Amino acid sequence: MYYGDIKRVDVANGVGVRVSIFVSGCPHHCKGCFNEETWNFDYGQPYTKKQEDDIIKYMEPDHITGLTLLGGEPMFPTNQEALLPLLRRVKETYPNKDIWCYTGYLFDRDILGKMCKESQVTEEFIRYIDILVDGPFILERKNLKINFRGSDNQRIIDVKKSLASGDIVHWEGEVS
Repeated sequence: MYYGDIKRVDVANGVGVRVSIFVSGCPHHCKGCFNEETWNFDYGQPYTKKQEDDIIKYMEPDHITGLTLLGGEPMFPTNQEALLPLLRRVKETYPNKDIWCYTGYLFDRDILGKMCKESQVTEEFIRYIDILVDGPFILERKNLKINFRGSDNQRIIDVKKSLASGDIVHWEGEVS
């Protein structure tokens, strides 16, 4: 896997101050994408154990509330495989910090309906995600007044509650 950027301080892609990794490779090619260069799976630099170690270190300060995965497409199968060891380490090292993931796939149809049934990696991967922002960016539905999403078709899903209930549970977090 390649990545385009690792932000040590990100306040735009989830609640609080976060560490974010922008992975490379995206099959969706949404019109108006803010990060088109990451569509290319070979964009940026190779993701290695060093970047994983760096992210774990960047997350250490108490003011860091969690990790955000975006891109590109973190839920693309090869990206999941590369990121899974990081997710395991984050939850083991920082059990009280959350993980957000942005994806153009739909949680119910694509991830649970197909990916989890076809891949044990996806099944484990999704269990580490706390909040999932799902759905493709749709330029015609762009909305600058909503938090944490680019277009109003995208959902903010509480993954843990959704998996427990068997239904989509929308995140009801407070944003100050």
